[in-house]
Amino acid sequence: MKNDIWQQILTYLYIRKRDPNDPKNINIKLMNGMNRISLFMFLIAIIVMIVRIFRR
Repeated sequence: MKNDIWQQILTYLYIRKRDPNDPKNINIKLMNGMNRISLFMFLIAIIVMIVRIFRR
């Protein structure tokens, strides 16, 4: 289970190639796109928080 989560994150970040046997559905593509955007926004927010902490 834990390994699957990391593999999915690596796929979202384009570090790992997608499985060619995955279903090709527009709903899955849209869901993965929204998850990718939210993951990038979360990482940017974490970086901003760390920068603000060290600037004080």
